[in-house]
Amino acid sequence: CPQVCPQVCPLDPAVIPCHMRGMNRAVTPEESLASALSPLAAEAARRRTFAIISHPDAGKTTLTEKLLLFGGAINLAGQVKAKRDRRATRSDWMSIERERGISVVTSVMTFEFGGKVFNLLDTPGHEDFSEDTYRTLTAVDSAVMVIDAAKGIEARTRKLFEVCRLRDIPIITFINKMDRESRDPFELLDEIEKTLALDTAPVTWPIGRGRDFVGTYDLETGGVRLIEGDGAKTGPARPIPFDRLAALNPAIDAPALAEEIGLVREACGKFDLTAFREGHLTPVYFGSALRNFGVGDLLEGLGAFAPPPRAQVSDARRVEAVEPHMTAFVFKIQANMDPNHRDRIAFARICSGRLQRGMKAKLVRTGKPMPLATPHFFFAKDRSLAEEAYAGDVVGIPNHGTLRIGDTLTEGETLNFVGVPNFAPEILRRVRLTDAMKAKKLKQALQEMAEEGVVQVFRPLDGSPALIGVVGLLQLDVLKVRLGEEYGLPVDFDVCEFELARWITSADGAALAAFTDANRSGVAEDLDGDLVFLARNDFYLNYTRERSPGIVFTDVKDVQAQRAA
Repeated sequence: CPQVCPQVCPLDPAVIPCHMRGMNRAVTPEESLASALSPLAAEAARRRTFAIISHPDAGKTTLTEKLLLFGGAINLAGQVKAKRDRRATRSDWMSIERERGISVVTSVMTFEFGGKVFNLLDTPGHEDFSEDTYRTLTAVDSAVMVIDAAKGIEARTRKLFEVCRLRDIPIITFINKMDRESRDPFELLDEIEKTLALDTAPVTWPIGRGRDFVGTYDLETGGVRLIEGDGAKTGPARPIPFDRLAALNPAIDAPALAEEIGLVREACGKFDLTAFREGHLTPVYFGSALRNFGVGDLLEGLGAFAPPPRAQVSDARRVEAVEPHMTAFVFKIQANMDPNHRDRIAFARICSGRLQRGMKAKLVRTGKPMPLATPHFFFAKDRSLAEEAYAGDVVGIPNHGTLRIGDTLTEGETLNFVGVPNFAPEILRRVRLTDAMKAKKLKQALQEMAEEGVVQVFRPLDGSPALIGVVGLLQLDVLKVRLGEEYGLPVDFDVCEFELARWITSADGAALAAFTDANRSGVAEDLDGDLVFLARNDFYLNYTRERSPGIVFTDVKDVQAQRAA
């Protein structure tokens, strides 16, 4: 703010540093109630950890790039489908992502803007990678829902929203591509309210649509931001009379615009912070990510409205972010981010306390201490050492198979954070290796891919070859490419006799053992050693379920709950 810092430009890199610098500087005077908080609580209050969700092609990855650009984390935003003379996106760093122009893994990016530390998780939009997206949503405190202005709510958007609602994750809506032919804004708001049962409160309002889109009107201040000239700016919008706006484009009628703005203020809901953080209301921003427009307003809204780190539920108690002792859980594993070093990174969300480089943490699953010698902050595949991290931060922990998805780290307390899911696969295949001499290497590669969550591996109890399970066919393409590029294993996939997989449990150990013995050719173990029933079709699954009282068949496994049991 010029009144507070008259000597410094608001976008001076000394004030808004690059994503890795000054991560843990003293809290600024402008941050509310900062002086009343302990240093630990003040640092936690600065964190904003959020995911971006959308239907494929709504502009999610482009918005990610522009948020990083506005946050000062990058100097030039990339484009999703990069030609020779264009820069590629930071978040889509794998070769298959850049080749196909889609996101297939969740990227973690940390940057600082306006006195807040943002941890941005860019999720895959394609439904074939839904499991990765669902796990990522367990690690965030809020989400940005990107909607295509021409298409409105789409199937994938609806499904991801329901996952957010189950976890009470507050959502900020960004209606993208307003510079293209689009639907009426009132119609879009009405669809959000009716389809998602979510109240809307527009923060900005579009002036014109498609070719006639000239900017947005701030409903709180009455300021205007123009797409030509103001798009790359942040800070207060400037007041411009409606007749001057009409002069910019002959299609804009000043009296009609004034009437529309009046109608919006009268008819649309007012923003309420409590209702937003409880998940009942979404603030709505309009813009065009490709043209850098509306992104600055969205980023400022995230800093102002999105909640700081929330309490996390464990099997023992609720863990508050301001507690002094460090706790964290692993929600993602990524192998071979640096193929030259065959590294393996576990991404952990800090839930409370402070993580310090060199400290020892208890891995609750094994009960053994684990040194945290080189934790990292990440920016897609780039990284820097994290000397310390606070509640809300996402850090990468290099390890060699010690950590798994769903693991909990503490400073000694025995508890497990709940809610990290595994879903039953919809497609089962056997892997056919063209070179039989590499069978041992394939077994190791599949183990690592399963630990990462790329596929699920089921090893039948009768000793027959392992099966892999995926949610969608695109996952098989990713597995094939990665096995070839990262392990030198050319493979193909064969259809197997099984179509369905369900985890089986029972309160009666003897009944479970008897069922396993009777169906040995159709029972396998997953990565954690839990039993899985393999069925040839729906009829056979239902037939077996009816004839097996006391055996519970489920298509979702809570990783921590299952291990605790």
